[in-house]
Amino acid sequence: MPTPEKTSFNRIVAAGRDLLEAGGQQGLTMQSVAERVGVRSPSLYKHVGNRAALLTAVAEATIDDMVARLNSTDGSLEGLAHGFRQFAHSWPEGFRLMLSADAPPEALARLAAPVLHVSRELVGERDALEAARLVTAWATGFIEMELIGAFRLGGDVDRAFEYGLAGIRRALADDH
Repeated sequence: MPTPEKTSFNRIVAAGRDLLEAGGQQGLTMQSVAERVGVRSPSLYKHVGNRAALLTAVAEATIDDMVARLNSTDGSLEGLAHGFRQFAHSWPEGFRLMLSADAPPEALARLAAPVLHVSRELVGERDALEAARLVTAWATGFIEMELIGAFRLGGDVDRAFEYGLAGIRRALADDH
């Protein structure tokens, strides 16, 4: 009779997400995950082939959570942007990982879908991809600057986010 599994892929990914948030990508090692789930490193390789596969699995789980967050909004540009920002504040290292080369393209396509949908509504099919890229680039840049503490000139960062979001909506609406 085979030995029962001491861990699962889902436990490994959950441990990886926790370790990522605690220590960044450098803190997410096969050894640290093995210790967290209570197995020896060689046992971990039965579930995750290597560290790159671990990073990809953690990125995909993070993206899936972000997609769920976005799908729970009202679907408006503002709702999606706020969901994106709230998620990034809850999972800052996961936010960074999902924007890295370790994120699988098919998962990123699921993440892009709600933004593409609202962009189509705002600007039409022809310019939807460009509009979605504009929104995503602005929100990602703003949020990353916020997370690293780059806004040091004072003022209300929440108000600045709303100002930028309103400006993007106006720019997209004015074009079409």
